[in-house]
Amino acid sequence: MRNGELSPDSRAGALGTLAATSPDDPLDVFVVGGGVTGAGAAFDAATRGLRVGVVDARDWASGTSSRSSKLMHGGLRYLEMLDFRLVAEALRERDLLLTHTAPHLVEPVAFVFPFENPFLDRAFIGSGVLLYDTMATRPGRRRALPLHRHLGRKALAAHVPGLAEDAAVGALEYYDAKVDDARFVMTLVRSAVSLGAHAANHVRVIGYLRAGERVAGVRARDETTGEEFDIHARRTILAGGVWTEEQQDLARADSGLTVLASKGIHVTVAREKISAAPDTGIISKTEKSVLFIIPWDGYWVIGTTDTPWEEDVDVPVATAEDIDYLLEHANAVLREPLSGDDVIGVYAGLRPLLQPVVRDGVASTKVSREHTVMEVEPGLAAIAGGKFTTYRVMAEDVVDFVLGDEAAERPTLTETVPLLGAQGVTALRRRQAEIARRHGLDEARVQRLIRRYGTLCDAVLDLLEAHPELARPLPGAERYLGVEARYAAAAEGAVHLGDVLERRMRLNYEVRDRGKACAEAVAAIIAPVLGWDDETREREVAEFRAHVDAHLGAEKTHDDAAAAALVAATLRQ
Repeated sequence: MRNGELSPDSRAGALGTLAATSPDDPLDVFVVGGGVTGAGAAFDAATRGLRVGVVDARDWASGTSSRSSKLMHGGLRYLEMLDFRLVAEALRERDLLLTHTAPHLVEPVAFVFPFENPFLDRAFIGSGVLLYDTMATRPGRRRALPLHRHLGRKALAAHVPGLAEDAAVGALEYYDAKVDDARFVMTLVRSAVSLGAHAANHVRVIGYLRAGERVAGVRARDETTGEEFDIHARRTILAGGVWTEEQQDLARADSGLTVLASKGIHVTVAREKISAAPDTGIISKTEKSVLFIIPWDGYWVIGTTDTPWEEDVDVPVATAEDIDYLLEHANAVLREPLSGDDVIGVYAGLRPLLQPVVRDGVASTKVSREHTVMEVEPGLAAIAGGKFTTYRVMAEDVVDFVLGDEAAERPTLTETVPLLGAQGVTALRRRQAEIARRHGLDEARVQRLIRRYGTLCDAVLDLLEAHPELARPLPGAERYLGVEARYAAAAEGAVHLGDVLERRMRLNYEVRDRGKACAEAVAAIIAPVLGWDDETREREVAEFRAHVDAHLGAEKTHDDAAAAALVAATLRQ
């Protein structure tokens, strides 16, 4: 495997290769969409030895896949919906990620599920989690996560002191996993590139090519230059998420998938605001969704909502009502109430749910998360639905579908091939004290670097030999080193300042100013790598700050339309 670098040169090379395809020399598979499903499909196809291309209109994971609950989980609530197949599939995939595919990016997290009734809840919730753990058990294999346990009132108070005394008479503690979703998707893309795939972000599909009645590729536009070109492919996969119908219309498809957009928002608060054992969160049910209080490095992620979204799918945003809803439900279980002043960051995403046949108004919370693959036109297959955790299964299904009979001769290898950064990560963790000494860093810093990069951590720190000044923390974002910004531009596909600050890092919800304070410093670091002149650098900073201000303004509005209008005005044209 090559290192899969997404450098400016590799992007230019990928664009050149994609533009050089022809009806006589097409790609085997071309993927439209760089979220987790599209990136997963590109990686899957690349493991089969196929000639693969993948693009996204914006940045990798810039849509739904960077705005999730950051969980790799089976989904307890789907047991209640009797969706046993989906839960079993997700649990199997969760454990594969933890033990083999991506142990650097996916890590265990414990949740306590408070009981309001000491007998009914213990029996009902306990039986559900027992089934959950049983479904994750593989005969002859060591468990990836510990079994659940019951906690009495006293044990619960000691384990999660931040829980309100009257919120529970006991609890059940069980395990799932959490993931840095945007970095996971970018790593999927890099892993595909390491196997020969051609990948380019900020490339918009503006039309579909035809060879008779068959789709034979796409017409694309490089959004950084405006250049348009054709990409020829034998098979095209549409992994457009909430943009699926827009792309189907562009392809003039006679049939297709109908996708329901449902908004989910999350807020972050400082870690000291809620007292709990390390890596232990809280889960409880609300009348509309599930409340997660998830421990992260230095803060908590609290979510989520589930409301219909009828505005432009390019600009999902949170309103004041969304934020108040989450705080109200979190405060119902917390000892010390949270206020709006405690909120560090907010993010909103759209779940792409397959639209059911609606009778008397079926709510989005009732829609199954299982995915569907459909040939919407000869040569063009669309996939939608599913959940982040089952991306690998979705990818395998859609590539099998487009290959048809050829799939038996070219089976997927994604169950055995780890993502970049995973191989040898356990051994690397044993060296973290040595790495810290060698580079003059504290061990906690190195531990965080390994969580973000896995064994690619060495490649990040190697840049310090030529740029020792980048060993300093970023001003206003001290959790990150300057060298991480340079690496994001040199190897992780960042094209714009927002790509670095919002997805390679997590400053849009990790720091109170959403990254504005360090924008100039980061722009100065990445400008030489991306070839920016002073004018371009200043424009990138100004556009980023305007985008942040628009989101902050939207969070004070009281309806989706007003919030969306504020953010839409700052979108890059």
